[in-house]
Amino acid sequence: MRGTGIMLTLALLFMGLPFSSRAQNIALIGENDADVFVPIGKYIQQGDAESLSAWFADNLEMTILGKSNDCCSKSQAKEIMQAFFDANHPHKFEIIHKSGENIMRHAIGRLYCTQNNYSITVTVLIGEKGNHIQILKIENN
Repeated sequence: MRGTGIMLTLALLFMGLPFSSRAQNIALIGENDADVFVPIGKYIQQGDAESLSAWFADNLEMTILGKSNDCCSKSQAKEIMQAFFDANHPHKFEIIHKSGENIMRHAIGRLYCTQNNYSITVTVLIGEKGNHIQILKIENN
């Protein structure tokens, strides 16, 4: 009887290992996908349009304080963001929500500037040739 209990315990232990390992791998994959917003958030907080623009798709959709541009080139988007940062002087950015799966990731954040606070929505296309911001919206809080 005693040997049977030990065998049962060992069997349950070994059966649980693959599930535990698989769960850890899934969690790590999810964490890596979410990391795409770490550098993007850093550049927004720093007001660094140059570095942020490296993440822009060749053409993206931008809405800045109600002004919408459905197909904005990377260079136009950089100029628009530089003008926004020059006028608003960001000092803190925090991501409050992340979602998405497969090839699209979304984040909503709050940008704290010297004069106003803003809500920023970013949609990133996850691709084999890199990750790119497809949609960027900045709205009054």
